[in-house]
Amino acid sequence: MTAFDVRPITEEERRSTFDVLRRALHTQRVTDDVWTRVGNSWPAARKFGAFEGGAPIGIVSSFDTEIAVPGGRSVPAAAVEGVGVRADRTRRGVLSAMMATQLADIAARGLPLAVLHASEPTIYGRFGYGSAALGKTLRVARPAARLHERVPAGGDVRLLTPEDAVKELPALYRRIGLHRPGMIARPELWWPISHDGHVGPDGSHLVAVHSGPDGDDGFVVYATINRRSFEAPDQGAVLDVHDLHAAGPAARAALWRYLLSVDLVSGVHARHRPVDEPLALLLTDHRHAATLAVEDDLWLRPVDVAAALAARTYRAAGPVVLAVTDRLLPANTGHYEIGPDGARRTDAAADLALDVDTLGMLYLGQWSATALAEAGRIDVRDAAAPARADELFTTVSAPWCGTHF
Repeated sequence: MTAFDVRPITEEERRSTFDVLRRALHTQRVTDDVWTRVGNSWPAARKFGAFEGGAPIGIVSSFDTEIAVPGGRSVPAAAVEGVGVRADRTRRGVLSAMMATQLADIAARGLPLAVLHASEPTIYGRFGYGSAALGKTLRVARPAARLHERVPAGGDVRLLTPEDAVKELPALYRRIGLHRPGMIARPELWWPISHDGHVGPDGSHLVAVHSGPDGDDGFVVYATINRRSFEAPDQGAVLDVHDLHAAGPAARAALWRYLLSVDLVSGVHARHRPVDEPLALLLTDHRHAATLAVEDDLWLRPVDVAAALAARTYRAAGPVVLAVTDRLLPANTGHYEIGPDGARRTDAAADLALDVDTLGMLYLGQWSATALAEAGRIDVRDAAAPARADELFTTVSAPWCGTHF
């Protein structure tokens, strides 16, 4: 077993740990130019490294944000990102030690939730994370796909310069707001790494903004991918949608109208869209919008179960008592009564028993208690309880994050 220690990184270790992450994710070493551009978005705070003989062999990172939960509240959360172990030190307990240290820190700081996007879905369940929101991949055929005549039309769509794309979108994202469970706030440090490099002067993406009666209310970030070849000279380009957010249905429809109107395009591709986004219904022929895949999007971990359950609202149904087991944070283990008036700890007998990762799957409303019970993830002690839990936890809109991190 390799001897290593896990501790917070120092300011002087920021670049070397960022390099470990990039190599673990099979990207190039950090050049001086890259570090000048993104280094300020890789602060030492909220980062724990694994060190062997003083050299970093692994890193876990997070940033503090807020997440929208059912009922409309925004709740403090840790967005876990930047997780990697050097290729010659994997499967030696390095990741487990770092994740346990990070989780203890998140709990000590009083954040009720932690969220992440999983590069491999089999990794994070053992740390209490559950697949809490899904996303679909769409392919829309052009020029065949057309919006039907009753789709709202109005406002204006304009392309931004690279400089304006960097400058204007943070405020527009805040204006659109966290209007769907699972959406997260984007702190200042998020933008240079996850946005500016795509759309700035050296980026390859374009940004279009929609303006409605009350001003700017939606945007789309996309790249143009040339599909022409000697064998298919008329293939045309594909628009690859990287980021699309709108304050309401009219702005969203206008952005899709714009994408489907771009000349010399054979298709539009969009990954990790909300599973209930009604794009197919906007078309004269819904078959021209094909769902290629439905994948896990956001993973969620209740860190303070009592606070997390109390933060969201529930629909009208008879109460249920959940017996929650949390092996990494045993203070969470206990019984919780959930009802239309909220959630609280209780000594009452449990109707349903589940581990904390399954509670993460249930929390935003993506999965029903009935489905989780049928899959063996919930132990049913009252046969009528899953139906009550289904009604309590369900949401009008499917949860969706919509932010890469």
